[in-house]
Amino acid sequence: MKNSKLFTAAQIGPLTLRNRTIRSAAFESMCPGNAPSKELFDYHRSVAAGGVGMTTVAYAAVTRSGLSFDRQLWMREEIVPGLKALTDAVHREGAAASIQLGHCGNMSHKSICGEIPVGACTGFNLYSPTLVRGLRKDELRPMARCFGDAVRLARRAGFDAVEIHAGHGYLVSQFLSPYTNHRKDEFGGSLENRMKFMDMVMEEVMEAASTDMAVLVKMNMRDGFKGGMELDESLQVARRLVEDGAQALVLSGGFVSKAPMYVMRGTMPIHTMTHYMQCWWLKYGVRMVGKWMIPSIPFEEAYFLDDALKFRAAIPDIPLVYVGGLVARDKIDEVLDKGFEFVQMGRALLNEPGFVNRMRTEECARCGCKHSNYCIARMYSLNMACHQHLDEPLPDGVRREIETLEKNVK
Repeated sequence: MKNSKLFTAAQIGPLTLRNRTIRSAAFESMCPGNAPSKELFDYHRSVAAGGVGMTTVAYAAVTRSGLSFDRQLWMREEIVPGLKALTDAVHREGAAASIQLGHCGNMSHKSICGEIPVGACTGFNLYSPTLVRGLRKDELRPMARCFGDAVRLARRAGFDAVEIHAGHGYLVSQFLSPYTNHRKDEFGGSLENRMKFMDMVMEEVMEAASTDMAVLVKMNMRDGFKGGMELDESLQVARRLVEDGAQALVLSGGFVSKAPMYVMRGTMPIHTMTHYMQCWWLKYGVRMVGKWMIPSIPFEEAYFLDDALKFRAAIPDIPLVYVGGLVARDKIDEVLDKGFEFVQMGRALLNEPGFVNRMRTEECARCGCKHSNYCIARMYSLNMACHQHLDEPLPDGVRREIETLEKNVK
């Protein structure tokens, strides 16, 4: 396409990407034993070979207490060699490698994280379901240091960049949001106080990243429900992140535990999700109440764009990364033309790892994702996979549900 920015190089801090595309940190569920697998290696290598500027290995917990699934990465010394093999493979294909670092806060269970889950405040989380212990004030600096330690491990593993997860209702987001932060000390109350843990994390991250690693931060523009963060406060968070040293912001929204489809859009295929669950009581519980707990929000292309444009106007200082509902070349060019330096894609590159290369030769390229969210429903129990590329046929009930959802997508 004439004058397209898509295949021009651009920088994030010290890092130059070969084009404007980034594989978003969509959770792969490919890490049994909390360690990288051949499946994870093969997937990210395929995305790099498919032409992406940078691929992001999704959600690596900075401590064991930060795990929300048993097939998630947990950053520790013993997994560095496996991650180094992955980044070496990505680099051989000409792409950069990033890793998303975070802590899930209250969205875990003792059976996964080894202790009573911790969060901004004490309470009960229906997501697991489990009791949650609020972090003491003297635990906050050590927790922040875990983020810095994870960055150091990422450097040794060969990553060019880190993406700090400060959105989607995970730990940093739990401190930021008035919905989850009811603390009575200096880390609760006003937005200035609620940002203090984030500041602490960023201080440790920037020291560990030094001058040779790029630092991106994923943040919420809105939490996606009444009582959560809205644009006015989120814009202040964005400005503070710039002051804290962030070199790019990834603009997202939603709470996994409260408004998951605000993050992903569309309908969660409840029958499919429960079909793969092993726990019988959770299977039938979700099957009975899932459609009320996970309300649908219609999918549309570039569904976060209107809000993201407000951030573009207010935050001129650093690159902004648009994420959310990008499946076609023309919309990607539109987003870049409106002032965003980079675009992230998740489901598009799961459906077609070589989509970026195809866009280079096809001005009207569109990936084959049909927006049924089968991949999301499956990832809670198995690896994230597109149903269009499975070796085995779908079970009849799952197939019927997915076909119905795909017919209803406009």
